[in-house]
Amino acid sequence: MSRSTINVTYRIETNGDIEALAAKIASDQSTGTFTALPNETEEVRARCAAIVTGITPLDSTDTPSFPDPSGTGPYRRADITIAYPLEAVGTDIAALMTIAVGGVYAVRGLTGIRVRDIDLPPEWACHPGPQFGIKGSRQLMGVSDGPMIASIIKPSLGLTPEETAAVVKTLCEAGVDFIKDDEKLMSPGYSPFEARVKAIMPVIHEHEQKTGKKVMYAFGISSADPDVMMQRHDVVVENGGNAAVININSVGYGGMSFLRKRSALCLHAHRNGWDILTRHPGLGMDFTAYQKIWRLLGVDQFQINGIRAKYWEPDESFVASFKDVMTPIFNEDDRPLPVVCSGQWGGQAVDTYRRTGQTLDLMYLGGGGIHGHPMGIAAGVRAIRQAWDSAVAGVELADYAKDHPELAASLAKWG
Repeated sequence: MSRSTINVTYRIETNGDIEALAAKIASDQSTGTFTALPNETEEVRARCAAIVTGITPLDSTDTPSFPDPSGTGPYRRADITIAYPLEAVGTDIAALMTIAVGGVYAVRGLTGIRVRDIDLPPEWACHPGPQFGIKGSRQLMGVSDGPMIASIIKPSLGLTPEETAAVVKTLCEAGVDFIKDDEKLMSPGYSPFEARVKAIMPVIHEHEQKTGKKVMYAFGISSADPDVMMQRHDVVVENGGNAAVININSVGYGGMSFLRKRSALCLHAHRNGWDILTRHPGLGMDFTAYQKIWRLLGVDQFQINGIRAKYWEPDESFVASFKDVMTPIFNEDDRPLPVVCSGQWGGQAVDTYRRTGQTLDLMYLGGGGIHGHPMGIAAGVRAIRQAWDSAVAGVELADYAKDHPELAASLAKWG
């Protein structure tokens, strides 16, 4: 009898038997335990037992990924795939994370394990996915083609609502498509949430009346209390806003689900905290698996760092993350807008364009790379647009900068 399954790929490491350990994971995470059970019948296993469907051996090592009390190698590595019956897991994310992810890290005998990918059956298309995604983000920003040029309020913390509004005015006049609160900014004492919204949105509306362009502003509405998050959501909507920053790991799966079902806003995801899951090479979760769950829950825009980011992540990881979010899970509309960020100033535009398949379906987010430009904020925005024009034209930045002083100033300072 064929059955619908959720197929999870793990990278495991052990000084024991790979095949036996893979079978143990499948058993422990489904119908089995440490001993034989009278009620674990063939009929029960046929319906609910997970099974190992693939093992790809990898190079072994003499050094374990994390301490091994036995201290004896070699440590064998392999990518294994386990099929979990949909009958046993269903389509609930909490069930999936409990059965196929959370428990595997406790398995005895492992010196390393990472969740590499989760292949979901069509039944999982029941989750809402992005409300706006790439197409809707373009429509809300009024950007029919080309990259969406964005900025973040700097300094990250400390500005009053009125001071923030002044920065927003400057950025709007400079020609950005999108502005966001820093992920660390929610409702601190010096900038209460509602006061900040009421200071910023008149600036957005005034600019729209003058130019016909409504710059998208994403407010930081995150809260561990879903009711508080929805109250903040409603304040944004009531004041004519159309976007919000969500610290997805901080609000959790339940918070994100609660919000998405009720949201009228474009949801811009910041993944701070993902590094806890992935930075250790022998433990955690690859972004390939991680991002699918948040996309199903309704992320419209997904921050994924960038080329030569200011943080630890290597360029190859960013390129893989970009490919992940641009790959449909079930259909083209479940793709969020990739947000290229982290220390971006324009100098990375050419490499970004080349290494992401020459697509312009992205948001390019500059913080210090705009606000710290030696000729001012407006010049910082122009420099980034010039860098992207250079990338699309196939011209090296240094050559393009000869006739573009703003780009030249960026190269002189950061290049």
